[in-house]
Amino acid sequence: MKVENPWKQNPWFESVAVAQQRARKRLPAPVYAALVAGSERGLTLRDNEAAFGEIGFAPHVAGQQAERSMATTVMGQDISLPVVISPTGVQAVHPDGEVAVARAAAARGTVMGLSNFASKSVEEVCAVNDRTFFQMYWTGDRDVMIQRMDRARAAGAQGLIATLDWSFSMGRDWGSPEIPEKIDLKTMIRMAPKVATKPRWLWQFGPRHIPDLTAPNLAPPGGDAPTFFGAYYEWMSTPPPSWQDVAWMREQWEQMSGKPFMLKGVCRVDDALRAVDAGADAISVSNHGGNNLDGTPASIRMLKPVADAVGEQLEVLLDGGIRRGSDVVKALALGARSVMIGRAYLWGLGANGQAGVENVLDILRGGIDSALLGMGLSSIDELHPGLFDIPDGFHRTLGAPA
Repeated sequence: MKVENPWKQNPWFESVAVAQQRARKRLPAPVYAALVAGSERGLTLRDNEAAFGEIGFAPHVAGQQAERSMATTVMGQDISLPVVISPTGVQAVHPDGEVAVARAAAARGTVMGLSNFASKSVEEVCAVNDRTFFQMYWTGDRDVMIQRMDRARAAGAQGLIATLDWSFSMGRDWGSPEIPEKIDLKTMIRMAPKVATKPRWLWQFGPRHIPDLTAPNLAPPGGDAPTFFGAYYEWMSTPPPSWQDVAWMREQWEQMSGKPFMLKGVCRVDDALRAVDAGADAISVSNHGGNNLDGTPASIRMLKPVADAVGEQLEVLLDGGIRRGSDVVKALALGARSVMIGRAYLWGLGANGQAGVENVLDILRGGIDSALLGMGLSSIDELHPGLFDIPDGFHRTLGAPA
C-alpha cells in the first residue's frame, strides 16, 4: 500500500494570498519583484486592493437561492464567470507562460487577454484558446500597427484591447528589480546567485527553455522579435496618441476584422464619453494596476461614476485589485459587466503553472457563488449598489463634464 507523505505541500491553494506566498517562495527574488511592480510610493497599488474592504455586505439569514448563475458575455464572447484574463507582458515565470494561462482560461470557460509584449506568440495562444483578445499599446508607426492588428486577426483574435494609460512613471521607493535584456552566458553568471537559491524553478525550464525575453508579437514580417527593452524603447519613442488616433485604431480593427474594440485604462468620466464618441465597444476602468501615476484613486472608487455615465452605451469592465470573489460581485454591483485580473493569475502561474491559474479562477468562482448565496440572489444580474454598505465619499468622480 502506498503511503502519502503527510508533510508534502498540497499544490492546491485556498486563496489568492496563499498563491502569492507560494509564488514568492518559488520564484527568484527579481522575478517575484517584477510581478509586484507598482510605481513611486505605491499609494495606488495599495488602494486598489484596500478599497474593496471598505464596502460591506448585508447577508440574509434565510431565503437563499439553491441555484445561482454567474455566466455573462464580454465583447460578444460567452463566459462562465465574470472574470477575464487581463493582458500582462512577458509571463516568463513559467516555461509555458501565456500558453499555460490561455489553456487555464479555456478550461474554466473565459477569455484570455494577450499582451503585445507577451513572451508567446498570438498564434500559439489563439491555438489553445479561441476566446482571445489581443492587446496593443500605441507603439510604432501606423503601418506597423496595422500589420500587428492584421496578424492578430489572422491568428483568430476575437477582440482588440488598446491600452493607453501609461506615462512611464516609475521611481519605486522600494527599488526596481533587475530585468536583463537577454539571457546570455554573462547574464546567467551574474544572476546565478539569485537564481541558484530557487533550483526547483530553474529545473522546470531546463537548458532548452530558458526564456529569451523577446516580444514575438512585435516581430516584423520575416524578421526577428525585438528584445523586451527594444520593444519598450519603441513604445517610449512613439508620440502619444490623440483621440483621433484612438478612433483611427478602432476603425482599422473594425474594417479588417469586424470584431469588438476595448479601450483600457479609463479613469475619468469625460474620457469615457470620448471613448463612446471614438466608437469603442467596451472600456476598462483601470489605473494600470497601480503602475501608472501614483496617487490615482483605486479603480473600484472610479467605477460607478463612469458606469453611470456610459454604461448604457458600451460595456464597462473593471481592472485592478481583484483578489477574491467578493471583490468581483462588488464591482458588478457598481456597474461592471466583468472584471479583469492580472497579478492574481500571475501568482497562480508562478506557484503552480496552468493548474495554479485554474486554481485562482476556481477561488474567484467559489467566492462569487458564496456572495450570491449569502445575499439571497440567484444571478449576478440581480446585483446593485443598494445591496451593499458603501460609506459616504467612497466614489471618486474624475473629469465630470461641466
